[in-house]
Amino acid sequence: MLRIPGQKGKDLCDSGLGVNRRDILRVGGSGMLGMTLGQMMQAKSAQANESAIGGPGWNKAKSIILLYLQGGPSHLDLWDPKDNVPDNVRSVFNRINSKVPGMDFVETLPKISQQADKFSLIRSMSYTPVGLFNHTAAIYQIHTGYTADKVSPSGQLEPPTPKDFPNFGSNITRIKPPEVPMLPFVMMPRPLQESNVVNKSGTAGFLGRAYDPYYLFPPGGDMDMNKMDRINIDDLKLRPEVHMNRLDRRARLRELINAGMPGIDKATSKYDLNKYYESALNLISSGRARDAFDLNKETNAVRDRYGRNTFGQCCLLARRLVEAGTRVVEVVWPKVANSDNHSWDVHTGLTSRMKNQSAPMLDGGVSALIEDMDQRGMLEDTLVVAIGEFGRSPQRGVSTSGNSNSDDGRDHWPYCYTALMAGAGIKRGSVYGESDKTGSAPLRDPVHPIELLATMYHSIGINPQSIVFNHLNQPRELVKADPVTALFG
Repeated sequence: MLRIPGQKGKDLCDSGLGVNRRDILRVGGSGMLGMTLGQMMQAKSAQANESAIGGPGWNKAKSIILLYLQGGPSHLDLWDPKDNVPDNVRSVFNRINSKVPGMDFVETLPKISQQADKFSLIRSMSYTPVGLFNHTAAIYQIHTGYTADKVSPSGQLEPPTPKDFPNFGSNITRIKPPEVPMLPFVMMPRPLQESNVVNKSGTAGFLGRAYDPYYLFPPGGDMDMNKMDRINIDDLKLRPEVHMNRLDRRARLRELINAGMPGIDKATSKYDLNKYYESALNLISSGRARDAFDLNKETNAVRDRYGRNTFGQCCLLARRLVEAGTRVVEVVWPKVANSDNHSWDVHTGLTSRMKNQSAPMLDGGVSALIEDMDQRGMLEDTLVVAIGEFGRSPQRGVSTSGNSNSDDGRDHWPYCYTALMAGAGIKRGSVYGESDKTGSAPLRDPVHPIELLATMYHSIGINPQSIVFNHLNQPRELVKADPVTALFG
């Protein structure tokens, strides 16, 4: 028996369609479907128009920039200062005032603190680490909204597979592709990684490779601060031997062939292959993407303002890509999770690394991005999110995840940490939630990472509980959580 209530053949369902998610699909025998392969393809490819869910922040964002602070930055040493606490809890850095009275920061972020009137801090990010005390598992959760199937005691996962849940950006660009000929989703400057597990949750997973991000991974090591000067976008250029007239002739020839094959054309019409081909053609011929990637079009003063380092120049490029029409940009912190130098994974050497490496790069890049986008009016319809997979332990030198930690180091801590959000109607100069006196747990308004993900979907006008079908044709929500609409003004 087969039951498909609501609008038949829809790939996305929400309450506005009158569908009970528990009744989405009941199959008792595929032989009774009575569907041809073409009909099934058509049903699978169709998308329901999202109903106007409404509420604060709904559909305010046209684009999203995720600044992913891979490695887990210490909230206590950046944006949630604590005083009158034991010596091994208190930051070695001092508290400073921000532009917003009562919204204090740590002295590691002097520039960001002066932009505090333009963003909100969530100081109550929190989740219970059931198999999520290590980087790769936690990274998978914040990017997909789901817990990975295979997690060893060390936290390592299997490599990316076609059955993985999609990265949030892949879901967004599938449902809401760009309105102009532009790359829909760009990830830079390196893949998500811990040890030898590379790019887990950085793919489109069961949606298929067509929805993978455009991977902009310039050559050069993680300590190479000039790698963004070596961006190679040859695949966005026409080969010298293929001029525009030749490309146009190819397009017309393809149309003639399709016209002579009505059966195939009918079977694949709902896949919008002509539309996708046209988008790819327009992307290459328009030069829009090539121009966006050209950082040399910015003045030296602007590039200096963002910081002449990998993270700073990625933030600048993120602004340029969104300006050109890219829907989702993810900037991955340019150092792998479990490594030294510049990494947020500060089991040792916290003081020097925070003071001289990680914090200055974060401070320059984020402050410039927020201020620049605000001056250009881009914060009106762009959501900017900065977050890691967890925070760091309140007590220095204490093991919480099986790692060894020096007196000048903090271990993993998912129970309480901080996220920054700006734009697309997010309240300005505001703090949501509150941590306890040692930054160990939320005192009020805890926010789970998947609730933050739901808020991102909500902001761009997608019902977080819309249904997609996985590799086994099973219906799954984008994320099983509700948005935190109180974050919006």
